Amino acid sequence: MTRPDRMDLLKRMVAQHGQANVARRIGKSAAAICQILSGDYKASPDAILDLVEEAFGQTTVHCPLLGEIPLKKCSDNRNRPLIATNPLRVKIWRACKECDPSELRNNGGGK
Repeated sequence: MTRPDRMDLLKRMVAQHGQANVARRIGKSAAAICQILSGDYKASPDAILDLVEEAFGQTTVHCPLLGEIPLKKCSDNRNRPLIATNPLRVKIWRACKECDPSELRNNGGGK
């Protein structure tokens, strides 16, 4: 998704779910969301817009281990701790440590 696409997605999700709910789901403050929407956010909004895309977007990535998966599942796997008692989780944890999801995005097909 492009930055304008992610901004549009943010606007739609705020209209649908409310600013506080969107902020809570991506782990950011409602004030940050308000500032991004009003154009007053002092830093680059890209990191927050990436979180919006992960939480609400339809983007998929090609995981070298799991195949085609939603970006949200990729993000969840990247952020999970190592669970050494589960062989699949160990493989996923190792693969995620070596992976750059921005290079894996499948933006074809309108996603």
